[in-house]
Amino acid sequence: MKLLTYEIDGKERIGVLNDEETWVYPASAAEIEYRNMKEFIREAGESEMEMLDCIRRRPPYEVPGAAPIGDIKILAPIPVPDQDVICLGINYAAHAEESARFKKEAFRKDTERQAVYFSKRVNRAVDPEGGISAHRDLTSQLDYEAELVVVIKKDAVNVKREEVKDYIFGYTIMNDVSAREVQTGHKQWYFGKSLDNFTPLGPWIATVDSIPFPPKQAIRSRVNGELRQNSNTELFLSSIEDVIVELSQGMTLKAGTLIATGTPAGVGMGFDPPKFLNVGDVVECEIEGIGVLKNTVVE
Repeated sequence: MKLLTYEIDGKERIGVLNDEETWVYPASAAEIEYRNMKEFIREAGESEMEMLDCIRRRPPYEVPGAAPIGDIKILAPIPVPDQDVICLGINYAAHAEESARFKKEAFRKDTERQAVYFSKRVNRAVDPEGGISAHRDLTSQLDYEAELVVVIKKDAVNVKREEVKDYIFGYTIMNDVSAREVQTGHKQWYFGKSLDNFTPLGPWIATVDSIPFPPKQAIRSRVNGELRQNSNTELFLSSIEDVIVELSQGMTLKAGTLIATGTPAGVGMGFDPPKFLNVGDVVECEIEGIGVLKNTVVE
């Protein structure tokens, strides 16, 4: 099942895609009245999920408020996260190698057994089809990173490995846009990855049971149609179980928390010469079983 945040008639709503992904059915059709996706994640129970799952299988004429997908504006599934996105760095071996070639001292992973964590500030996530700001006053090394994002379902503390799936609401896609010389110049990654309009997110959330666990999904990116990244999430160095178990031992992962699981090889800085983004470039991040997140670089 795929849940989304969308705008129609000037109003923000949450809804569910039909099986063909051609129509959007509002959650209100199941008498579910939550203000936004964050509230839905925190408060919706199994009965609400079952009602939505039932509704998405109906023909559009049976669902009040149903709209063709072409008649709506798809928004980031969680437009304004409550906290920074938790991110994993260097979580694919091939990306670790290309990063070290670009600037070894900035991307060295000291211990293969330890995950690299950082956070990404998001004032507002960029919608699908929205613009990635070039920030040409700050960077000439604008880069892309396709990533699988885990959405936490309920507050997680001291989670056991066998319980991890129960704490996951679903998955979405993030483009971890990065200003490389800002990232490497500061010798930490927060500022270079947190500029305004650097977090495209979406196009929707695929619920946890819609994808086999743990996810072994093809992950790709394209720039202006050219395939750049082409890998699989089964190649994580630190698995989703590893990450949630470890983090929840020392911090509470609140419902709605976003955890970006790292990017595979093929980012712009990994090419010789590098292939950084320019104004007008179109970036598509695709994950099997979820969809395609498409954005354009703008001034």
